[in-house]
Amino acid sequence: MGVASEVTGRVDQKFNTVEYYFRLKKTNTALLNENAYLRSLLKQNYESADTSVKVAVDSIHIDSIKKFIKYQYFPAKVVGNFVSTQTNYFMVHRGGNQGIRKDWGVIGPEGIVGRVTDTSGNFATVMSALNRQFKADAKLKNGGERASVEWDGISPSYFVMRNIPKSAKVAKGDTVLTSELSSIFPANIMVGTVAEILNNEGSNFYTLKLKTATNFYNVEYVYVVGNLQLEERKKLEEATHKQ
Repeated sequence: MGVASEVTGRVDQKFNTVEYYFRLKKTNTALLNENAYLRSLLKQNYESADTSVKVAVDSIHIDSIKKFIKYQYFPAKVVGNFVSTQTNYFMVHRGGNQGIRKDWGVIGPEGIVGRVTDTSGNFATVMSALNRQFKADAKLKNGGERASVEWDGISPSYFVMRNIPKSAKVAKGDTVLTSELSSIFPANIMVGTVAEILNNEGSNFYTLKLKTATNFYNVEYVYVVGNLQLEERKKLEEATHKQ
């Protein structure tokens, strides 16, 4: 009888463990969806073509300002990740069938992660920010000075921000965010913090070494950020270049 009880107990324990796993997974999915919804309510995701119009997101119903939506958020699970090459990519389990489009930005809970390069029905390939071809428009939080952020291919823990004027008041520990000039990221998403200020001799500019906000070794869930005005902007840029 004791042996039977022990076996039954072990089976129940394993069943409870499996049940707990699926309940936890369901809870995580619910939290991701809730976070995506809350992010979508941020004022920076709404933009009117007329800059004199102020969209009061926190005071009117969301349905009445849908025409102003610029960014939409889609939670996605990372199913393959690489950080050991000069051109790192990863894959997420969400694709064209779920609304994902090429050239959309990808962020994590801590900050920027990459940009969508290709999609299939249910998957998307993302160029990691740890890719020598990746660039992002960023700014210093304190002074607002803007410059491009990229990876130099050396350490997965650091970005490089070039051409910051030496007139800028910058110090170690300062925060760097995405700028309003970015076409793939909303403004004010975390990029990293200043770890080192390189004084380029004979130049009027600093080069900043940034500690990445995202730990690229343990990225599990991300948000694909859809710029709903991106196609219109790209078409206009292409038409301008043809002139």
